[in-house]
Amino acid sequence: MQVGVISDIHSNLVALEAVLEDMPDVDRLVCAGDVVGYNPWPAACVDAMRERNVPTVMGNHDRMVATDGNFHGNSMARAGVEHANAALNDVQRAWVQNLPREKILYDGRLKLVHDHPEVQDRYTYPEAFSPSLLGDEDVLVLGHTHVQHHEVYDEGVVLNPGSVGQPRDRDPRAAYAVLDLDSLSVAEHRVEYDVQRVADEVREAGLPAATADRLLDGR
Repeated sequence: MQVGVISDIHSNLVALEAVLEDMPDVDRLVCAGDVVGYNPWPAACVDAMRERNVPTVMGNHDRMVATDGNFHGNSMARAGVEHANAALNDVQRAWVQNLPREKILYDGRLKLVHDHPEVQDRYTYPEAFSPSLLGDEDVLVLGHTHVQHHEVYDEGVVLNPGSVGQPRDRDPRAAYAVLDLDSLSVAEHRVEYDVQRVADEVREAGLPAATADRLLDGR
């Protein structure tokens, strides 16, 4: 089974469309959360996942929208949540509110979380990857760091597909991965998209200029 794996879309419709167009034929598509936040198109990105019935877990930005909470001290994140709260209709908001913390898929072979399998909101960077993160599943998929990486162990695979909408590994291209669930192998992908257009739209929407600048730098 070929599984397309995405995460951290962050309301970047232009990047999401580029990823979906570039992705090879897959049997399934999964999303490790943070569909909303930061960028100008939260409603369209929610609809893209909702209408495709993509198994998706709740990221921390999704949770802030779902609970009408906010990020203290982070003006970029706070502005993105406020923008999403204003943009989503009742159906879209309900979809976000009903996202689970984790999903177990494909007869228990794949576990999908946003951050860390045991500690909510913990950033699990590549240097923290280890077989100890795995439970009974063959593959643990997580996001949150916006850093693309995977490791294959005797016990299974730990995979972060990177961020579709706001990479932070100094590569501004949108990131995703394709998992072969039969061979437990992973192909990491990067996709060019019109980053300048998104940066311009960020400013046009009244979102922080720093949000636009980090897209251009991949940080």
